[in-house]
Amino acid sequence: MKTVYIALGSNLNNPLEQLKQAVENLKKFAINLEVSSFYGSKPVGPQDQPDYVNAVAKFKTELSPIELLDKLQAIENQQGRVRLRRWGERTLDLDIILYGNEQINSERLTVPHIEMRNREFVIVPLYELSPDLVLPTGEHLVDLYQQFKDHQMFIFN
Repeated sequence: MKTVYIALGSNLNNPLEQLKQAVENLKKFAINLEVSSFYGSKPVGPQDQPDYVNAVAKFKTELSPIELLDKLQAIENQQGRVRLRRWGERTLDLDIILYGNEQINSERLTVPHIEMRNREFVIVPLYELSPDLVLPTGEHLVDLYQQFKDHQMFIFN
């Protein structure tokens, strides 16, 4: 069993409901699922798009990294995934942030997620779930969190 962390994000077609539905879909195979608060955040890419709703999910799985990726992409597709442009608006985005203590660099998957340390909408909810986490690279999450502790995101109730 591996402990995995998944980033969830949406800014199209009722983003809050998209994330809630994604969590329901994760429950079909995730063991001991925990989900952070849902955060409202500004887009990282083009600014002419709606704000995002983001969260991080933590759970255990026996799936291989690629099997997990396939399941996440199936959820995205089932929920009508739309990605119009790079770093642009999307119906649903589910990214594997961490897979156990593994470092993976394949054609389909890079773990830890290559941009995670630069994204407050990943680091802040990840810290909410696991403040004592040490990344496979040896970095302490609390150190990464320091750059975002004064974030401007808001939490949905």
